[in-house]
Amino acid sequence: MAIRKAAVAGQFYAGTTESCIDEIRECIAEYPADIVTDERIVGAIVPHAGWVFSGGLAGAVFSAIRESNGAVDTFVIFGAAHRFFGHGAAVYDNGAWMTPLGEIGIDEELAGQIAEIGGVERDIGAHAGEHSIEVQVPFVQYLFAGAKIVPVLMPAGKHAVDIGKAVGKIIARVTDKSVVCIASTDLTHYGPRYGFVPAGTGSEGIKWAREVNDMEFIDLAIRMEADKLLVSAEKNCNACGAGACASVVAAAAVSGKEKGVLVGHTTSEEVMVQKFHQTSEESVGYAGIIF
Repeated sequence: MAIRKAAVAGQFYAGTTESCIDEIRECIAEYPADIVTDERIVGAIVPHAGWVFSGGLAGAVFSAIRESNGAVDTFVIFGAAHRFFGHGAAVYDNGAWMTPLGEIGIDEELAGQIAEIGGVERDIGAHAGEHSIEVQVPFVQYLFAGAKIVPVLMPAGKHAVDIGKAVGKIIARVTDKSVVCIASTDLTHYGPRYGFVPAGTGSEGIKWAREVNDMEFIDLAIRMEADKLLVSAEKNCNACGAGACASVVAAAAVSGKEKGVLVGHTTSEEVMVQKFHQTSEESVGYAGIIF
């Protein structure tokens, strides 16, 4: 049985069981769970930076799912592909993942069905070292005891929409378990370090990244315009996980969702000021959205 060991525990998030639980609780406390929808949440977008920067938003999204849905049996987690450059998607289809909170099993039945979709490959090796999915898993373990996961790395491209629709149709036929799709992305990476300064350096450029560039992607996600998400990200560099987001938006649309809800939006520069009383020439955007 394949066991994926944690690659970024102790870096992006706490590396021991006790400290990991403490940090999850701190993250959840940053954004009190006050967003509860009347309908079941079928999908969401979460950020994937180090928890000190974006864990609060991720915790808020998973808490909202817990409050609205109760138990969830399986999370299909579409991750940004920072290291995998395949033409389609890569699904981790068997075994388990290990985090400081222990093992979490792969939903091999659902993963197998997803692996049969055109453009999806069974490739557990593609997930080695990738953080975009891993940083979500401890939240699942802490809030949804017994839940399983299906990790899917999703590079950007038209295939992301088609695969998302196909996953939505598969989930629609599932009657014996509750399934939620998660997309993992950060937003605009702005500043000299990232080689992206179309609005200049300094505070005005960072303000543009947050209020204009990030918001274009967020608005498209809320309006559930999956194809335009991909176009915007390619043109404006406002999401590193546009493929993952397009897949989840497409899957949510299959379930009948017509609009998303913004849980929160912040940037690493804002967090630096709030938590460390420091400013920065660089900034990365983070958003939490539920469908």
